[in-house]
Amino acid sequence: MSQRTSYAAQPDLQSDCGSCFGLCCVALPFSRSSDFPVDKSAGTPCGNLQEDFRCGIHRRLRDTGYNGCTVFDCFGAGQKVSQVTFKGVSWREEPDSARVMYEVFPVVRQLQELLKYVAQALDLSAAARVHRDLRRAYERLDALTRDPAETLLAVDVDALRGEVNPLLLRASELARADVPGRKNHRGANLMGSRLRGAKLRGASLRGALLIAADLSDADLRDADLIGADMRDTNLCGADLRGALFLTQPQLNAARGDARTKVSQSLERPAHWAA
Repeated sequence: MSQRTSYAAQPDLQSDCGSCFGLCCVALPFSRSSDFPVDKSAGTPCGNLQEDFRCGIHRRLRDTGYNGCTVFDCFGAGQKVSQVTFKGVSWREEPDSARVMYEVFPVVRQLQELLKYVAQALDLSAAARVHRDLRRAYERLDALTRDPAETLLAVDVDALRGEVNPLLLRASELARADVPGRKNHRGANLMGSRLRGAKLRGASLRGALLIAADLSDADLRDADLIGADMRDTNLCGADLRGALFLTQPQLNAARGDARTKVSQSLERPAHWAA
């Protein structure tokens, strides 16, 4: 792979709903809440799923109470399970495959998310010292996502995370090493905290609880946000350019506006204020 090619931008790591059998709309459960207007059990197709596996209310999800759908991202697991694991044969065509397909999907989704983090670390030029080990991890994870269903169901995802996380942490430390006065809020409970205008450039917010926190106008450039819970986080006017391991679902779960700055590799959520 060329050094100029972004690992994280690879098509295999981006959701392609047109190549998926609507797996997130069938395999996953949801409960009546502020995110969903009804209850749905795992393995039951959502009432809005059409025959072509597309969502019948895609453009009106938030207007109809399906906020949770606008936050979810499979990181490319849907099309990989549909087209690679099950070779393009859907659960409608082969009903006997449905149960296994639904069980495999969340496993591959976790692997794809981990693969995305490794890809993002490989895109960090400052982390060149660990790129060799990261490439090995990337190749191993990618190969695993292409294994048969029986192999995937036996995968110990937690163990894999335990092996990969030290590499991601080292990459993060190398990438943030030159940021002076960087703060450490790893795993911190910052729910509802008032952090407007906070100077958090290069800070570690790994696994931090930022639910409903006010980070408006905060400087989050180069901050490590892997695993941070950003549901309803106020990011209006915040600067997240270069934030490490920031994912689209995290942005989708937060609140922002036209002043919020994000890296070009991420999309500004449609529901953010103008």
